[in-house]
Amino acid sequence: MTERGAAAADRPIRVLFVCTGNSARSIMAESVLRDHGGARFDVHSAGTDPRGINPLTARVLGEAGLPTQDLASESVLDYVGQPFDYVITVCDNARQTCPVFPGDHHKLHWSIEDPAGATGSENERLRVFRATFDEISRRVAEFAASANRQARSRGNAILRG
Repeated sequence: MTERGAAAADRPIRVLFVCTGNSARSIMAESVLRDHGGARFDVHSAGTDPRGINPLTARVLGEAGLPTQDLASESVLDYVGQPFDYVITVCDNARQTCPVFPGDHHKLHWSIEDPAGATGSENERLRVFRATFDEISRRVAEFAASANRQARSRGNAILRG
C-alpha cells in the first residue's frame, strides 16, 4: 500500500451532524457516535441557528452514561470550508438551509422530530427526549456500521490499486 493509501485508509471518518438549534438532536447524534465509533470517527455537530444545549438533552445523555462536558452548541458557519466524509442533517429545516460543504462527501438526511418542541410536564417532555435519544442511537449504530464497511471497502480498493 502506498503511503497516501495508508493515510486515507487509517484516517478517521469525518462526520458533521446538523440541525436547526444544535440543542438536542445533533448534539445527541454527536455524543452517541463519539461513544459508539471511538477514534474511528471525527465527529462534530452544528446548528443553522444555534441556541445552546437543552438541559433535557444533557440529562438524557447523562442518564446514558455519555459525557457532556465537551459538547457545545455551535454554528454550522464555523464548519464551512472544512471537508467531511458525511454531512447528516437531522431535521427538515436544516436540510433546506444547510450550506454546501466542499469536496466529495455523502449527504444524508434523517427527519427526526425536535424534542425541544415537546410540551407538558417535565416528565412528559423528558419521555420525548428519551424517545428521540433511542431513535438517534439506533440510527447512529446503523450509520456507523455502514460507514465502517464503506471505509474498509475504499481501503481495500486502495490496496488493490
